[in-house]
Amino acid sequence: REKDDKYKTWMPKFLMAKEDKDKRKSSNDVERNNFKVKKSNPEKSKKMEKEEKFFRETFMYDKEINVINTATAECSVPSKRRVDLPVTAGEQLDVIDVTEGNAVICRNLEGRFGYVLVEHLNFR
Repeated sequence: REKDDKYKTWMPKFLMAKEDKDKRKSSNDVERNNFKVKKSNPEKSKKMEKEEKFFRETFMYDKEINVINTATAECSVPSKRRVDLPVTAGEQLDVIDVTEGNAVICRNLEGRFGYVLVEHLNFR
């Protein structure tokens, strides 16, 4: 018995039996939640849905929207056409689809979709 008590004092917590761990916790202790969930803003989600609907109609895009890759804009580029996505330097973009030319279809953090030239993007 003395030998068992001796081992309990120096054993790391992860090697202790589960019953012993439960005894150490008091009823007043509250376990922390390490995963913080962002509460979505209903106005923002409506805007995202509206942008997606506009994107599907304009681009005639009927496939499922999957993020292929993420990229960062190297420089600020204004949009020349309605279908181009204006980007600012350092902006994070989700690459949705690759086109035949040198442009890709991207989505920004606001939920807007559009074409961005590959030469303006930095892929990680």
